[in-house]
Amino acid sequence: MGASATFSMQIAAARPCISNSTRVSTSKIAPLARASFWGSYHAIASPKLVSSRSPVTVSTGKFITRAMSQDTASTGSNGLPIDLRGKRAFIAGIADDNGYGWAIAKALAAAGAEILVGTWVPALNIFETSLRRGKFDESRKLPNGSLMEITKVYPLDAVFDSPEDVPEDIKTNKRYAGSSNWTVKEVAELVKNDFGTIDILVHSLANGPEVSKPLLETSRKGYLAAISASSYSFVSLLQHFLPIMNPGGATLSLTYIASERTIPGYGGGMSSAKAALESDTRVLAFEAGRKGNIRVNTISAGPLGSRAAKAIGFIEKMIDYSYANAPIKKELSADEVGNAAAFLVSPLASAVTGSVVYVDNGLHTMGLAIDSPTLAL
Repeated sequence: MGASATFSMQIAAARPCISNSTRVSTSKIAPLARASFWGSYHAIASPKLVSSRSPVTVSTGKFITRAMSQDTASTGSNGLPIDLRGKRAFIAGIADDNGYGWAIAKALAAAGAEILVGTWVPALNIFETSLRRGKFDESRKLPNGSLMEITKVYPLDAVFDSPEDVPEDIKTNKRYAGSSNWTVKEVAELVKNDFGTIDILVHSLANGPEVSKPLLETSRKGYLAAISASSYSFVSLLQHFLPIMNPGGATLSLTYIASERTIPGYGGGMSSAKAALESDTRVLAFEAGRKGNIRVNTISAGPLGSRAAKAIGFIEKMIDYSYANAPIKKELSADEVGNAAAFLVSPLASAVTGSVVYVDNGLHTMGLAIDSPTLAL
């Protein structure tokens, strides 16, 4: 998965990473030219980072995420706030500012959460440089004018559980030079040493090196790579981060309707990987719930156009299809996925676990394409 392109009908962001000790307060991730492991055929739009401790309101159409100030919290509010103050979130899979992972980070920060990020090692330099140079400052801007902050960015390649799993060709790959401690086990240990605990874990990454191939033409290696990067990576993250998650915490991943419906062109085992991810969500909801009082959910997001998604080749057609056939006739915004995520990891969703939550303008409900030429006959 190290050097392969990242594809998942979710396309969230390429995969940048920042060195273990790098602190970031200027965060705007530079767009990567190619899809990456951290991209997912869903990620797309352009969320913005927010000052993690500032009271802000992020509004997208009819959707509003509000973080309350101390004064507001003590005197009451006209609305029902999503309050994540005092919570710490680790989000795996952010590489630029136009994916679902970024949108989720923005929404959680707007609600008051502290943001930690895990980014794909080969994308680290671009990501770090763009953050440092302020290339993403515009997309970090909040409604109140402040900028969202990322407390720390860790290099991460979630395809490898521990140093022993890393093959020699990856260890010597120049794209990994200069970075260390980036396997799942090592990153979890670093987060523990740096911060002690977290409350929220978000999996926003996927990779299907043969995603453009029909399943009948997919190799065993390509199929297993898709499963490893897109579904087992979530199992591994939760396995290693669960010991440092505070009871009552929540985890979240991103899936796609191809898990249950046929999407021609979304191949290479990616549909199988998404189906596995949804099944794992249910099983892990029980296991993590009983073991650590941790909730586990996944969001099935509709198609949006990001660099990673465009690498597959037909994302624009999928967006047009969704617009023409979904019950709610509008393009989906990454911020809407971010807002749904903020709700799911908040105390307001304390009884919601093991669920696949559709954020796709209702497209998943349709059994017939109403724009089909055959309906006009």
